[in-house]
Amino acid sequence: MRGAAPAAPLSMKLHSRPESASSRTSSPRRAEHIARRDTGRAMSEESTTPDLLELAGRQLEAANRHDLDAFMSVFAPDAVYDASRDGLGVYEGTAAIRGLIGGWWDAFDDLRLTPEAVLDLGNGVLFAAIRHDARPVGSAAYVNTHQAYVFVIVEGLVAQTTVYRDVDEARAAAERLAEERG
Repeated sequence: MRGAAPAAPLSMKLHSRPESASSRTSSPRRAEHIARRDTGRAMSEESTTPDLLELAGRQLEAANRHDLDAFMSVFAPDAVYDASRDGLGVYEGTAAIRGLIGGWWDAFDDLRLTPEAVLDLGNGVLFAAIRHDARPVGSAAYVNTHQAYVFVIVEGLVAQTTVYRDVDEARAAAERLAEERG
């Protein structure tokens, strides 16, 4: 990628269990919650389940370095990346996902992803709300957007990613999915 933004320290508010519904908002204040971890559950799953928050952190750091190989290293070979809510379709397999992500990154001279919330909802389901700040190739103007992602992790790898524009819709879908997988 041309002229990638300089690496800045990754600042994430990581949660291993969701806050109560009454404390949920789609505002940036959500990111101010104190990071917490369900230690009992984490310890009981530690030997068989990777730390999903660590996985998310590594992937975000790779994205901000524009290191496509590192970014793709967390995907299962048969992973599905559903960007249909953005009108971009559904991508199956790492070659297709790599093409989508690489093409997206190449459209920008500067691109920075900032996590606003990353939640391990249990049962291999991870929710992330991310702010994208970018400068398109050949432009002096910056654009930003917010997207939310629901990840399904199987055997330590991302098996499915679904992209949402509406953070609350994504969060509700992720919570339902975590419950269904329980």
